[in-house]
Amino acid sequence: MPVNKTAIAAAFGRAAGHYDQFAALQRRSGEQLLALLGDVQPGTVLDAGCGTGWFSRVWRQRHARVVALDLSTEMLSAASRQQAADHYLHGDIEQLPLGDQQVDLVWSNLAVQWCSALSRAIAELCRVTRPGGQVAFTTLLDGALPELHQAWQQVDAHRHGNRFLSREQVIAACGGRPLQWHEEVITLRFPDVMSAMRSLKGIGATHLHEGRPATTLTRGQLNALALAWPRQGGEYLLSYHLFYGVIRCE
Repeated sequence: MPVNKTAIAAAFGRAAGHYDQFAALQRRSGEQLLALLGDVQPGTVLDAGCGTGWFSRVWRQRHARVVALDLSTEMLSAASRQQAADHYLHGDIEQLPLGDQQVDLVWSNLAVQWCSALSRAIAELCRVTRPGGQVAFTTLLDGALPELHQAWQQVDAHRHGNRFLSREQVIAACGGRPLQWHEEVITLRFPDVMSAMRSLKGIGATHLHEGRPATTLTRGQLNALALAWPRQGGEYLLSYHLFYGVIRCE
């Protein structure tokens, strides 16, 4: 599905100033991806969809030369202020502003779900990776955020979350390349509905691919969401279905 990259960049740009405060999921998924990668020591890393540069800094600490790329100039500025990378590129994963075979590892943590065509994104990430290098990525799968969908169904008829690809579709998008993969569900817990909703807004994940503009919650909607939202032990749940992939480039 074609997505509005300008709107996505704007949503993440608005979140740049407080992104790290809400990015617990991104850190957990990134740590899991590191574990899947194992003990690798790439000379050059492209952090594709770098955000504020949290994992760019991790790779620099591992003595890699890091190129940080993001669709949002505000995110790149935040990464630059923290000296997260060696170089910064404003660009789109589906049209990378890099030549062929430039890096040893592409790292892309929870970014490719914002692409129009995952197969095109994967092809681009592999194009800039040297033979023998790897493309390591995480993305969301269908079934993510069931609590959000369940609660909103009791409030109105609109869709309030994006549709994501299935496991089979993600694997197919890798085009038959050598792929190691893993999936899991991570459930975050919040004291109230507003905290759960703020966590989505805080990481910029409020843009809908279908393009319907976000609106401010009314008190009535908030009360209805609170009643319908799945809870456990008095806490409000938000579950993410994640796919981890490591492609070996040949």
